[in-house]
Amino acid sequence: MNRGVRAAVALLVTLLVGAASWLLWALVTGGGTLVPRPSWLAAVLLLGMAAFVAGFAWPVRSYLAGRSTKRLYPLRAARVVVLAQAATLTGAAAAGWYAGQLAVVASDLSLVANQDRLWRLAVLVGAAVLLAAAGLLAQSWCRVDPRDDDD
Repeated sequence: MNRGVRAAVALLVTLLVGAASWLLWALVTGGGTLVPRPSWLAAVLLLGMAAFVAGFAWPVRSYLAGRSTKRLYPLRAARVVVLAQAATLTGAAAAGWYAGQLAVVASDLSLVANQDRLWRLAVLVGAAVLLAAAGLLAQSWCRVDPRDDDD
């Protein structure tokens, strides 16, 4: 039985992408360049995607809980599950990407430019983790437990 993307898989993706990001940015900054200054817009977009995923999963949750009188089309519910799985993996990968940059920036805080980047990257890691969490939550909202044959 398919249980969707599990938290352990999301954590593995975060760690693998984080290690690759750290290695890449350590090589790039070893030549004397800085990690690019991250945009606040990226954090806003990640948070917006998290809200979007949760918003699309809420009607499925309401229907499965018996609180909705509207008909739920199975194809729509399936699409919401796929969206939730994609959000989980995207959030995990983005968290790893920004965490790798954060580790490189944190290793040289003697540069004033890195001090500003540190906070921006920390916010981006948090926003990406929230996207992954929203995906995991949406998956759980869309889960239908198997019926007992005795009932």
